[in-house]
Amino acid sequence: MAWVGRRPTWVIPPGCTGVSRARRKRRPGRRNRKDATTVPPSSKSGSDLRRLVIVESPAKAKTIAGYLGPGYTVEASIGHIRDLPSKETRDKLTDEQRSSPWANLGVDVDHDFQPFYVISEGKDAHIAKLRKLVRESDELLLATDEDREGEAIAQHLVAALKPKIPYRRMVFHEITKDAIQGALHDLRDINGELVEAQEARRVLDRLYGFEVSPVLWRKIAGGTSAGRVQSVTTRLVVERERERIAFKPAAYWDLTAVFDTDKPTDDPRTMGARLLSVDGARVAQGRDFGSDGQLNRDGVLHLDAEAAAALAAGLNGQPFTVASIDRKPYRRSPSAPFRTTTLQQEAGRKLGFSTQRTMSVAQKLYENGFITYMRTDSVTLSETAINAARSQVRELYGADFLPEKARTYASKVKNAQEAHEAIRPSGNTFRTPAKAGLTGDEFRLYELIWKRTVASQMKDATGSSVSIKVAGTSTDGRRAEFSASGKVITFHGFMKAYVEGSDDPDAQLDDQDRRLPDVAEGQSLRAAELSAEDHSTKPPARYTEASLIEELEKREIGRPSTYATFISTIQDRGYVFKKGTALVPTFLAFSVVGLLEKHFGDLVDYEFTAHMEEDLDRIARGEAERVPYLANFYLGDGGLKEQIAGKLNEIDARETNTFAIGENIALRNGKYGPYIEKYDDEGNSLARANVPEGTLPDELTVEAAEELLARPSGDFELGVDPETGYRIIGRNGRFGPYVTEVLPDDVPKTGKNAVKPRISSLFKTMDLETIDLATALRLLTLPRVVGKDPESGEEITAQDGRYGPYLKKGTDSRSLSSQEQIFDITLDEALAIYAQPKQFGRRGSAKPPLREFGLDPTNEKPVVAKEGRFGPYITDGETNVTVPRGTTVEELTVEQALNLLAEKRAKGPAVKKTAKKTAAKKTAAKKTATAKKTTAAKKTTEKKTATAKKTAADNPAE
Repeated sequence: MAWVGRRPTWVIPPGCTGVSRARRKRRPGRRNRKDATTVPPSSKSGSDLRRLVIVESPAKAKTIAGYLGPGYTVEASIGHIRDLPSKETRDKLTDEQRSSPWANLGVDVDHDFQPFYVISEGKDAHIAKLRKLVRESDELLLATDEDREGEAIAQHLVAALKPKIPYRRMVFHEITKDAIQGALHDLRDINGELVEAQEARRVLDRLYGFEVSPVLWRKIAGGTSAGRVQSVTTRLVVERERERIAFKPAAYWDLTAVFDTDKPTDDPRTMGARLLSVDGARVAQGRDFGSDGQLNRDGVLHLDAEAAAALAAGLNGQPFTVASIDRKPYRRSPSAPFRTTTLQQEAGRKLGFSTQRTMSVAQKLYENGFITYMRTDSVTLSETAINAARSQVRELYGADFLPEKARTYASKVKNAQEAHEAIRPSGNTFRTPAKAGLTGDEFRLYELIWKRTVASQMKDATGSSVSIKVAGTSTDGRRAEFSASGKVITFHGFMKAYVEGSDDPDAQLDDQDRRLPDVAEGQSLRAAELSAEDHSTKPPARYTEASLIEELEKREIGRPSTYATFISTIQDRGYVFKKGTALVPTFLAFSVVGLLEKHFGDLVDYEFTAHMEEDLDRIARGEAERVPYLANFYLGDGGLKEQIAGKLNEIDARETNTFAIGENIALRNGKYGPYIEKYDDEGNSLARANVPEGTLPDELTVEAAEELLARPSGDFELGVDPETGYRIIGRNGRFGPYVTEVLPDDVPKTGKNAVKPRISSLFKTMDLETIDLATALRLLTLPRVVGKDPESGEEITAQDGRYGPYLKKGTDSRSLSSQEQIFDITLDEALAIYAQPKQFGRRGSAKPPLREFGLDPTNEKPVVAKEGRFGPYITDGETNVTVPRGTTVEELTVEQALNLLAEKRAKGPAVKKTAKKTAAKKTAAKKTATAKKTTAAKKTTEKKTATAKKTAADNPAE
């Protein structure tokens, strides 16, 4: 790519026409984009106008409709109504578009990167409804969100609806009566620069994904994908795991002591302290060691177990004195009000919410008028909001907690999101959480936002901090110095309302005092406790959603409003899974990131990705143009098209999916998942072993790999079936251990006379290493015929299935309580089971839950963990969610279980394609009936025919 200092030079390559003259003419005007011509205003008076207001969501439409009253119809677009064609919508392309060489891509690279927009899947009927409403209205107000996505949706609505009435943009950042009615007096045109920037972003993402993803499909696995932000986000998680894999722990020791003043009147009279130095040399701590386990600082004393124990013994019983006291004033200012990323991080720390759950709940609060717009980079508050916050400080905490002047905050985010306030409670006066009438997640998140906003207008917390050094001399003459620190807050200020959380679970919150005894220099102290303590350095912590968002924002990668989507995407793609709250990369992610780093280095370079974001922001500000930027990215020297050419022949799939673990031991990503392979010096395979699902990459050491390889994985010779003479063997299969018979070579295995070998899975209580021939032969007799029902004559069989042991009689199945019953149950016992009323459900009688988590705060229903067909899952009786890979039911906290349910609930039910087909059939039937009815009407009277023609002429869009 033609880069100068990592920035693009705006050169349009040959074959690309650049910006058309017509478009150049339109650029100075912010509104006059293609499909968005201005329509003259209506001649009707304001009171007689019928206005159609289109917002994005039905919930928002319902709230806004209550504020506008008669004369206004409020309808939702239900998100995007047009997009680039997908596999499901490609048939909507025009004949000309379909014949284009760029039909599959959906972007005409040869002509100004013109996108082929089509109506989104499932939106045709809704568009028809909106068109009808437009025809019945005198004015159209496009009230989609005030950001690039909202601006683009407004533009797409114009293109799809083709209104012949005046249309304007109506924008607001909170849904209150005053804000909505005020927005009616501040209408504007569609912002062309924002639409251009969004379109550039969408086209760029399509070029990136559609060109790079097929390489991953061919060289790694189907279903993999690449994306502008998705891929670098995955790389961050993978790089952190690489650091953990390369990390070598270091052991070090120090001493801890509890010193006592021996004065009963002191409160407190003791203080804990840690060894600081010995004879002036500072004792080594964790920060003094590198990731290779070696000391990386000179002049530091590294104590081992023997030296620490000897020093402790030499100091025991010796006198100690206060060597020095250092007192300093303490002052802490409140944090700025929330913006998108800080809300996501703090909700994760304090409420245990995932980013997706946070944004879903915040969306509901915004749409129902409780908070301002939740996608923002701004930390500023309007004068109205400042006054509302200061009023509540005075009312709830008193004038002593209110600073003389209002606090103002400035955004430190580069290219901050356009024209928004910080996230705060909506309205001219704030509703306290207790009076908001909210429950569950919405109450908890609103309370967090309310507290942070109010605290931002309160006084600093003040107090004093003190550091005390205590010295003593050991019996061998060495001077040891211990250190203790404390803090006393004399005025809590904003901390009365809110204290910011920490990513470190062991960190002490800022509002907590650490009190020390009131001592003086030279004062004698007694060591009430003194002991040596061992430590080990820890690898860098894995990212959590909160810390990953913080890192992405620090590197200026992506937009904060989209972080929740990307973090969800990399989990859905199988690149990352959760272990508690930590994000762990899968072995598949290592292959994907490794391929991209080696062959498409620019595309996953952090600096390059950040510059791409900056360039897209320049387009939004009107400082750059979409077509030259895309042309340079895709067609320029070293551009994406050139990088992709020939890559399929260049990339070695085996090398890409292979990672060395130790000498002659490698991990490989195979068709059925990761496995370990041991090979000789010539590369010949000696042994293989599947990697258990949920294995953490940093735990797959040489020792762990050798253990996996040592497990029996070949055939277990169990003997010969005396009836058939066939060998019986046991094997470890993809779905667990099983036994089978080995058919002789002369038995046909294909064709119409093919014979299939008998096969049966082992019961859960069985093991390949202990199973004998007799047990294997019993398993191979399954399903077992129990007998015949004397009334119906139907055969009853006992067998083991995917969901456990059961009886089968025709199509009627009944569960058994244990696998052993399959061999023991008699016909009379089976008939007795069938004589009982059938218990509908997966396994007949319900099993007791694996664990109980209490009541869900959202719906007050009991939340439990159960064993399901695909493993353990969490349920409240209505919503079910599978326990994440690599996490056991026992490891789950109550908060995590509730989070999983809330996220599943927020996604809503899955859409079944069968329902869609049924709906299509109904629609077709309806159209047929309508056509017949129309034909009959035409035959009845000429007048109706003329009327029908006139109606059709008035409605060309339909």
